Amino acid sequence: MTPLRIGIAGLGTVGAAVAQSIVSQGAALAAKCGRTLELTAVSARDKRKDRGVALTKVEWFDDPVKLAQSAQIDVFVELMGGEGGAAKASVEAALARGLPVVTANKALLAHHGVALAKAAESKNIPLNFEAAVAGGIPIIKALREGLGANQIERVYGILNGTCNYILTTMEASGRAFADVLAEAQKLGYAEADPTFDIGGMDTAHKLCLLAAVAFGNAPALDGIHVEGIERVSIADIKFADEFGYRIKLLGVATRTANGIEQRVHPAMVQHGTPLADVDGVFNAVVAEGDLAGKSVYEGRGAGAGPTSSAVMADLLDIARGVRLPTFGAPASTLKRPVIVPMGEHIGPCYLRFTVIDRPGVIAVLSRCLADQAVSIESMLQRSRSPGEAVPVVMITHEAREASMTKALQAIVAAGVVTEQPVMIRMERF
Repeated sequence: MTPLRIGIAGLGTVGAAVAQSIVSQGAALAAKCGRTLELTAVSARDKRKDRGVALTKVEWFDDPVKLAQSAQIDVFVELMGGEGGAAKASVEAALARGLPVVTANKALLAHHGVALAKAAESKNIPLNFEAAVAGGIPIIKALREGLGANQIERVYGILNGTCNYILTTMEASGRAFADVLAEAQKLGYAEADPTFDIGGMDTAHKLCLLAAVAFGNAPALDGIHVEGIERVSIADIKFADEFGYRIKLLGVATRTANGIEQRVHPAMVQHGTPLADVDGVFNAVVAEGDLAGKSVYEGRGAGAGPTSSAVMADLLDIARGVRLPTFGAPASTLKRPVIVPMGEHIGPCYLRFTVIDRPGVIAVLSRCLADQAVSIESMLQRSRSPGEAVPVVMITHEAREASMTKALQAIVAAGVVTEQPVMIRMERF
């Protein structure tokens, strides 16, 4: 069988690792797929940079679009990143030529996934993106193939290793968010500008792709409620532990009778449950299907090894002749889902108020909550000298998000809190 000639656009950490795998593991890869994989062309910004892999016999392109148009490749691998620009132009060029495409670009697919999937299907070629979600965890393959006969009711998990590292380290060390973030940047776990990670958008991109595959709808990034971890404090982490919970940044997508609910935010998860035990830079995804029940997938969510592993799995599928619809269903059937507004979400919450310790304060808090039909399950109050600021922590019964928001607004308006109240949703998976 003729070799599969591969072109890679983007030779950063992941691209270099993929190139190294193709060059150094040729015989082993051929034995697995019955076809030799050859690296024949690449594109990157700096030709002189040492990437730890021999590229002297590989054709170099300064322009990734020209690489995508080259007659020297049979499959195009896009590892540049970004929702538009060169990444989008080169993927479109490859698909227009009828070349299979492998990408790790979650932003590209979150914004343009349906159009690209239609372009791939019009040429009867695969557009694979296992590496775009959860690094080395084969969750796209699991949802699209292994759980293909299931109606997935809910998919959720820890999808950003940077945030999980920060929250885990804060809990273990007792250090503040800003201090741990600075350490994560020094260690290379967080970018110089970490906003995309800590603000929740990285998780949102991944969640919208998971939801599309799980529920058979078009990616709906603008239908995701997004909050980051910037306001999570050591005090909240300690109180969570007292109640038997840990705080994680979660992405949750749920099929409901009224549509699809998609949300990204810090959440309290109970000690001893699969997500609570995921530490450091690890990711975990849980899928709940009508036939298989609950399936849990855990592994490294980023880095050269895990992400290149996912890219190579997609390349092996192409070498074997495997072709599946990009999102698990024909692109022509992918419709924008009905989005359930965040205000309709129902669940229990952790609330922390900082108040001046004086008579009547608890009554005001309780009345504002009760006026919105929010009932209190339990409460913690630390005693201090009269007149000093004191934290009051409450766990509520299930309540509608819109009611909770109105109650907190009334509490602020009543003038009994010295800081903005903290609300963290509690998940009882």
